[in-house]
Amino acid sequence: MHESSTKTADAPARLRGGTFTMMIVDIPAEGDPLAGVETKLRQAPSFFDGAPVVLDLLAVADDARVDLIDIVARLREMGLIPIGVQNGGDRQNATALAAGLCPFPIWRSGRQRPERESDSNGEHDDQELAEPQPASGAKSQDGQREATAPPKRDGTPALLVTRPVRSGKRLYARDGDLVAAAPVSAGAELIADGHIHVYGPLRGRALAGVRGDETARIFCQSLEAELVSIAGAYRVREDIDEALIGKPVQIFLKGEQLVIDPLVRTPK
Repeated sequence: MHESSTKTADAPARLRGGTFTMMIVDIPAEGDPLAGVETKLRQAPSFFDGAPVVLDLLAVADDARVDLIDIVARLREMGLIPIGVQNGGDRQNATALAAGLCPFPIWRSGRQRPERESDSNGEHDDQELAEPQPASGAKSQDGQREATAPPKRDGTPALLVTRPVRSGKRLYARDGDLVAAAPVSAGAELIADGHIHVYGPLRGRALAGVRGDETARIFCQSLEAELVSIAGAYRVREDIDEALIGKPVQIFLKGEQLVIDPLVRTPK
């Protein structure tokens, strides 16, 4: 018994990489930093409850003061869990640490940041964001479609799933498409850099083109999803036309609009 306890105590910790889907809250340069967030949460309270979020400070000048402690407190009151900030300046990152947030590296965005000395000197190259970003309909918070460059998939084979995807399961097709030849339960999550095909009911979440491919599409035989997203533009169940629920559809971006079209149109 003593030997077994010793072996357990000596077992090393494991460090593994992982991919996580998180919402991003764009903090504006002026006005209430959380204007409109509470309204959005009321549209789907159960979906956003307890969701981790990252605060994006891209629109805020490096030397601007941001009351992150107050923002964190308000977000927690709304039921969200702030975990970090991105695109912040040195002082803002120090404030983030004091507020218990992790300063993430600068991530890609098509929006323009305020003029900064480091930008004019070309010292920073924004990296590509690998997670979907929340938008109102299919737009970013400033109302403009974010510029994106589709990642090169180089003929990567599709991830084929032949068993039902249970609640709590997350599948990610990196650099390719995801094909589910079985039902996807509520609470499950499908993520792909390319297209998503579901040959059965889609009841969970489906996020295609998560690395910015605006040509990605979602196809399913029965749309019952909690959330669908293309290149960061998402729509929750409450925003989907009831006439399309339970129907075979394709989902894609058309300009600034996230479009959900029936795969089979009724003849007029």
